[in-house]
Amino acid sequence: MKPRPLEGIRVLDLSRALAGPYCTMMLGDMGADIIKLEVPKVGDDARHWGPPFVDGESAYFLSVNRNKRSLTLNLKEEKGKEVFRQLVRHCDVLVENFRPGTMAKLGLGYKDLKILNPRLIYCAITGFGPSGPDAHRPGYDLIAQGMGGIMSFTGEPGGPPLKVGVAQADITAGMFAAFGILVALYHRQATGEGQVVETSLFESQIAQLTFQAGRYFATGESPKPMGNQHPLIAPYESFRTKDGYINIAVGNNALWSTFCKVMGLEEYEKDPRFDTNPKRVENRPDLIRLIEGRTTQYSTDELRGMLDDAGIPNGPVWNVQEALSSPQALAREMVCEMTHPTVGKIRVTGIPIKMSRTPGNLRLPPPTLGQHTDEILRELLGLSSEEIEELHQQGVL
Repeated sequence: MKPRPLEGIRVLDLSRALAGPYCTMMLGDMGADIIKLEVPKVGDDARHWGPPFVDGESAYFLSVNRNKRSLTLNLKEEKGKEVFRQLVRHCDVLVENFRPGTMAKLGLGYKDLKILNPRLIYCAITGFGPSGPDAHRPGYDLIAQGMGGIMSFTGEPGGPPLKVGVAQADITAGMFAAFGILVALYHRQATGEGQVVETSLFESQIAQLTFQAGRYFATGESPKPMGNQHPLIAPYESFRTKDGYINIAVGNNALWSTFCKVMGLEEYEKDPRFDTNPKRVENRPDLIRLIEGRTTQYSTDELRGMLDDAGIPNGPVWNVQEALSSPQALAREMVCEMTHPTVGKIRVTGIPIKMSRTPGNLRLPPPTLGQHTDEILRELLGLSSEEIEELHQQGVL
């Protein structure tokens, strides 16, 4: 087996729901040992989100918690805190997504823990960050998508604001957190120093505004919803076909020239309304009417063949089943099978980062609640079976 890039890195994961678990799943996929710390008898909130459930296991939870070991621990009990402090001494990274100050109130904040482990990298994922007037507001994906500006220009013109169909703020905050942790590990390798890594759902949305923020900075006007149209490029959107829709992206004048020939629109290639991209954007309604007059004469597959042969970027609008069963997804190993201890065979999405020398892999299925508690306490803390059983009896585990 090839070496895994994060093998030897141990992460104590106190996070729940999606942002933190997505972060630690990314680290686990690349070989880190993820110890998922959960509340006894309750566990991660996502264990209870559904339907659907698969033999009692939440499909939501199963989707983002592979390559982790579950340990239950009651941090409201003093003995639980002491076990936690011992675990911290053996870990490289801690990830939590509580409201700011929650861990400090328990006596387990970064200032407390760095005394035990100066090399510890402490990652906090929150709704809005630890400072500012919204710092102590509860953070949920829907709220962050709304306050981060993205919902304001997502949707059809004149329609209500729309969120993205996945928990984009959660997922991207998790990705930013994983990136920050890796940067901190690189710094620690050079200096031996741990540090705090912070990100939030709100900041992840602001960061993704990118060119939409640039448009506002340049004009002073907030972008408006434009459906599937690109605000700065035309034609670049979804077009109706005989049997559905196709996405077509004509990003420069060379492609525009070829596109006109393929679609039988040669007479419009040099039309003063359409001969440059800014003019095509300005005269988009007329442009779209002309193009859909052609695309609706063909099926989606017919158009794909025509456009592919000409080198015009295009693609169908697939539903989830079509995307996950596509030859491309299967060729890139983006659908994988694992064996869960109670559910049996489950399918999960694959690892999107492929590495030639140190690839990630799927080692552990999503754990059942507390599945590895005894194993971890024996392995890291050297506790005996009797000591572990006593902790169970006291409600610590």
